[in-house]
Amino acid sequence: MAAAAPPLETAPLGHPLFKRVRLATPSDVPHIHKLIHQMAVYEGLSHLFSATEPSLSATLFSPTHHPFRSFTIFLIEVSPNPFADSLFDANPFYKPTVEVANLDRPIHDPERETFKSPHGNDVCVAGFVLFFPNYATLLGKPGFYVESLYVRKCYRRQGFGRTLFSAVARQAAKMGYGKVDWVVLDWNVNALKFYEEMGADIIAEHRFCRLTGEALKAFGGAD
Repeated sequence: MAAAAPPLETAPLGHPLFKRVRLATPSDVPHIHKLIHQMAVYEGLSHLFSATEPSLSATLFSPTHHPFRSFTIFLIEVSPNPFADSLFDANPFYKPTVEVANLDRPIHDPERETFKSPHGNDVCVAGFVLFFPNYATLLGKPGFYVESLYVRKCYRRQGFGRTLFSAVARQAAKMGYGKVDWVVLDWNVNALKFYEEMGADIIAEHRFCRLTGEALKAFGGAD
């Protein structure tokens, strides 16, 4: 009789961290507001930060709001444990995507309580992406424009930004859209490298322009 085969050795799991991308809801506005403020500080634009929770609620979650046809926010949440079934799974517009990252070491989140999700005791919000439809004139197709993407400091360089961008790109492809556009600050070399590695074209000859504040009012009132 042949000897029994030795048991297979399984690779160590390390420190699993579960990631979920889902559509934001009105109850997420307090976290979204905090994330936008952190993003403004990180980009050196805190002097321009004037968003309030009421203004975000009114503009991002109006009664006529329709995900992917207007302003849309994906949140990325993390948990040390598998996500339980929730109402998000029955969302008719977007079924949450879940991934598992096996990390070399656990992530210490000093703001875990601040960003604790109301949708699970061990769940917290790690970042967001805000995007909306635009149009590719030369392609004759709609597209998405990514206005903002932000991942909290302790979760950076762990694939969270890629996960958020992939969710937007996947939705664009699903809807038959022709492109996804965004702007990156020229000093953010880490972001530039990340975008180049994921296959994005960096269009240096385009310059970003904006009318805002009093200039917008003055020009908008011109004959």
